[in-house]
Amino acid sequence: MFRALLIAFSMALAAPSWAAELRTLHWQELIPKDAPPQAAQMTPMHDMSQLGDALSEGGAVSLQQFPSAPVVKEMDGQQVKIPGYIVPLDVTEEGRVTEFLLVPYFGACIHVPPPPSNQIVHVTAELGVLLDALYQPFWIEGPIKVEHSSSELAEVGYQMAADKIYPYELPDS
Repeated sequence: MFRALLIAFSMALAAPSWAAELRTLHWQELIPKDAPPQAAQMTPMHDMSQLGDALSEGGAVSLQQFPSAPVVKEMDGQQVKIPGYIVPLDVTEEGRVTEFLLVPYFGACIHVPPPPSNQIVHVTAELGVLLDALYQPFWIEGPIKVEHSSSELAEVGYQMAADKIYPYELPDS
């Protein structure tokens, strides 16, 4: 009996470390397995030279497809790492993006219809990312929340407060 209690107590102490384990996410994992199929997105443009114009004109040039797409509720509170491209929402005077949308492909929300809401993560970051660096993908790490929000560019299904942001690099083969 004592041994069973000791094992149960040890497992209870270890549980928080299991919950805090960093999970690498793929964008498809943010779509529920039983969700209806979503229409294919248009091919994104790979030129952000018109980013400032698009934002100053009030946002995206195309309407979002699936603005209230279903989310995976089990993601809520998980520590995750997800790669993607940054679409700025707030830029400091020093030229750092501290609030942004993370999207799975370059040019989303600017040159093509925004992805479904379950394929966009609204991220806040204390330090942020230099505006000049936004042509490359980044890894974002932190706790993900299943929470809907709206921006001038798109409806969003997930939120994150970034603990870490760093350039995406393919693993060595």
